[in-house]
Amino acid sequence: MNRSEAIERLKSKLKNKNLVKHSLAVEACMKRLAKEFGEDIEFWGLAGLLHDMDYEDTKDDFPRHGFVTAEILEKEDIDSQILEAIKGHPGHIERKTLMAKALYSVDPLTGLIVAACLMHPQKKLEALNTEFVLNRFKEKSFARGVNRQQIEACQEFGLSPEDFVAICLDAMREISGKLGL
Repeated sequence: MNRSEAIERLKSKLKNKNLVKHSLAVEACMKRLAKEFGEDIEFWGLAGLLHDMDYEDTKDDFPRHGFVTAEILEKEDIDSQILEAIKGHPGHIERKTLMAKALYSVDPLTGLIVAACLMHPQKKLEALNTEFVLNRFKEKSFARGVNRQQIEACQEFGLSPEDFVAICLDAMREISGKLGL
C-alpha cells in the first residue's frame, strides 16, 4: 500500500477531520524518527498514518483498538512489523521493535503538542518551542488525557524527552498547514 492508498483508506474509515489531522501528525513524527534512526521513512510513515484507522469503530471498546485496524490491513498485505506496531500503540501488547516503541510514544505526544499550541496566544506551531511544550508536559492538570508515561517511554529507544519533543515539534511544524496550526 502506498501513501495515497493509505490516505484514501484512512479517510474512508475516519469521518472526524481532527482524527485525520492527528494521523497526519503521527505520520510526520514517525517519518522524522525513521530518518533519525536510519530506518525506512515511508514504511514508518505508513504505521503512523494508519495507526488509528479503527478509532471511530473502537472508541467504545478500547481493548479492540489497534487490533481491528490490524485485521483490516492483514487483508491488504501490510507488513507484519507495521501491524505489530499498530497493535502495540494502545499498550495492549508488548512493543518489541523500534518502530512499535516509537509509535507508542509518538501517539500521545502529538496530542500534547496540539493542546499546547491551542493554548498558546498565537495558536501556531511556529510559535512553540521545546521548553514551552515541556512546561505543559509538567503541568499534570494540562491535557489530562495525555499519557505522560507513554511519552517518557521515548527513553526506551534512546531519546530524552527534550530531544523527542524537539524532533516531533519540528516534524509537525513542517505540515502545520495540513494541521491548521
